[in-house]
Amino acid sequence: MLLSDVKVVEWSTWVAGPGCAGVMADWGASVIKVESATGDATRAFFPDTAESPGNPVFSMENRGKRGVVLDTAKPEGRAALIALLKQADIFVTNVRPGSLKRAKLDYDSLKAELPHLIYANVTGYGLTGEMADVAAFDITAFWTRSGVAASTIPPDQEPFPSRPGFGDHFTALATLSGVLAALHERSRTGQGRQVETALMRVGAYAVGWDLSLHLRYGDVTTAQPKQDRMVALSGFFHTGDDRWFVVVVKSANDYPNVMRAIGRHDILADPRNLPPYSDIHVVRYVRAALDAAFEAMTLEQAGELLTAADVAWAPMETLMDLEMNPQAHEAGCFVETPDGWGGSFWGPASPVRFPGVDTSPTGPAPKLGQHTREVLAEAGYDAAAVEAMIASGAAT
Repeated sequence: MLLSDVKVVEWSTWVAGPGCAGVMADWGASVIKVESATGDATRAFFPDTAESPGNPVFSMENRGKRGVVLDTAKPEGRAALIALLKQADIFVTNVRPGSLKRAKLDYDSLKAELPHLIYANVTGYGLTGEMADVAAFDITAFWTRSGVAASTIPPDQEPFPSRPGFGDHFTALATLSGVLAALHERSRTGQGRQVETALMRVGAYAVGWDLSLHLRYGDVTTAQPKQDRMVALSGFFHTGDDRWFVVVVKSANDYPNVMRAIGRHDILADPRNLPPYSDIHVVRYVRAALDAAFEAMTLEQAGELLTAADVAWAPMETLMDLEMNPQAHEAGCFVETPDGWGGSFWGPASPVRFPGVDTSPTGPAPKLGQHTREVLAEAGYDAAAVEAMIASGAAT
């Protein structure tokens, strides 16, 4: 496996931090997940019982990991975490910076003792500044504060939140890229380093096309009501069988090819109707012609027309459509996930495939504290010391 010699300790909850470590687990890394006695918050979202085995959300982020429960507020629990980090290559945490500093588990407190360690902070707003310790989720920091929502939602619509974990998964992959860059550097220097991501910064990068224009020119046109958009062909169209599809113009040939295909040579004959447009009324006229033409077709008919015209288009599909789409299976969108009860279920695959390498989950998501004794023994604790920690509540 790609990362079979890499050891990761992850002390995080929800999605972005666990997701980063989860992809590494899929790629063969040995990942130890450290939790409190109450467990990762996503454990509570769906049941994980013999009657309903395998919490799908928790499993997606945590399959293939081993689970340990430590109370790092107790000296013995903190010392146990340090013992795990001494054996690790990578540490991933989304504990808030202030809490890490108070516990003397921040990078500055550990770097002299653990110079080899790649220490990854997953944050909402960064490690410094007045908002460093403000509570953050991807819906607040990635979607809303970064400008992604305002650039996406037209101003004539009531704002809506992103789907759960949407920005978190962007941030998980950004963190992973930084971690792997630091791992490569360490192969040359022997020294670890701190890696830091912020949901807000990843959101700014995700909406970077719009942001780059704003930063350069001071203004940018983002989401607009349909009737105000200055491109007639790009966007969503509705068909007579109540389906939606989207078109993206990729070349100057797309517009004339489509207008000929729908039989509107008359529109092409008038130079005023040819892009680039300067009159919104012309755009609305052309768009109305396109709307009428596609409303008279089924999705299948519209798709055949657009494909024959070599236009980039796609139907708006549901998750059920995606599941049933043979190409989604060819692209490797799904993976069989052990449920921890002897069975398995289908879950989303990690987003990169290495042809010829099996990156299927190496095991189910751990039960809370399932591997505490095993992992502490590997870290050098004898059986008596482990039982004493459990008796004191420093471990579970």
